[in-house]
Amino acid sequence: MSARDAIPIPLSAADLALLNPWQHGFPLVREPFAHIAQSLDLREADVLAACERLQRAGAISRIGGVFAPGAGGAALLAAMAVPHDRLHEVAATVSAHPGVNHNYAREHDFNLWFVMTGRDAPAVEAAMQALERASGLPALRLRMQRAYRIDLGFDLRHSTAVLPMRVQRVAHAEPIAAADQPLAERVEAGLPITARPFDAWAEASGRSVVDVLYTLQHWLDAGTLKRFGVVVRHHELGFGANAMTVFDVPDHLVDACGEALARQPGVTLAYRRERAPQWPYNLYGMVHGTDRAVVQRVIDRVVPAAGLAAHRRAVLFSTRRFKQTGAHRFRALPLLPHEVPHAVVG
Repeated sequence: MSARDAIPIPLSAADLALLNPWQHGFPLVREPFAHIAQSLDLREADVLAACERLQRAGAISRIGGVFAPGAGGAALLAAMAVPHDRLHEVAATVSAHPGVNHNYAREHDFNLWFVMTGRDAPAVEAAMQALERASGLPALRLRMQRAYRIDLGFDLRHSTAVLPMRVQRVAHAEPIAAADQPLAERVEAGLPITARPFDAWAEASGRSVVDVLYTLQHWLDAGTLKRFGVVVRHHELGFGANAMTVFDVPDHLVDACGEALARQPGVTLAYRRERAPQWPYNLYGMVHGTDRAVVQRVIDRVVPAAGLAAHRRAVLFSTRRFKQTGAHRFRALPLLPHEVPHAVVG
């Protein structure tokens, strides 16, 4: 699907009342949809039916959590410089890997950008090497060093993200214990849309519902979970344009600039990453909007506001979305056919 020609899903006022406020603060109670229904003066059955409809239509990706970096597992942003005539072929190879959760074409010589996730850094590196062998192309590895804003929630009534970053309560995430990783895997996969959805998670993970709800709240309080709520598919809901602006900032200034960038209304993601050969940039800011002009106006405003006007930068607009799913940092990934070691005949 092109990033520029996605047809937005029409939303009623009732749909917005379900999608907008519950991207954060989803009720951690045994019957969350009944709680939502009461707050909206609706019947629980109507809320369940609406959520199912919106998920089938593609407006809702899942109802679940977004984990902070450092909570567990591993994720890596990668980029390839793909010859134009091979872009769709290589993108299909990348998207087919179960560890890839985002895969976009962008306007740059490095034109294919994707995120590889896995249970640990060696698993991610093995997957990266497999993709390099399968494609015959090297990939930049751009590891995150610090996240300034990763809370990708959208106010669907506006053309860009209008609110500044929420204040971070903790600087570093509390890692998830091994015994809790089966629950974390379900948080990434999404909540079933049933009257008592946490019961299903409790039964599957061999723990009580009270313990499941307590653990989720503890993760939120500790900063392990950045948010728990409705995860919308922003392309399908009209936010079809996005640009990644990258900056080359001296290391002693990058944190101050990153924090300032994250505070700007319109910025949806901001983080520091490692530099790489042929890639001098270490600060990234994402802007999402309803069209390219809206996104460009935000970039033109936030660059000087964050003190970044004097630093070298590049703006990489997305031109095509090949894949967008939730991360899979807490499950083992199956081997693809080209990753299976050949048997040694002795």
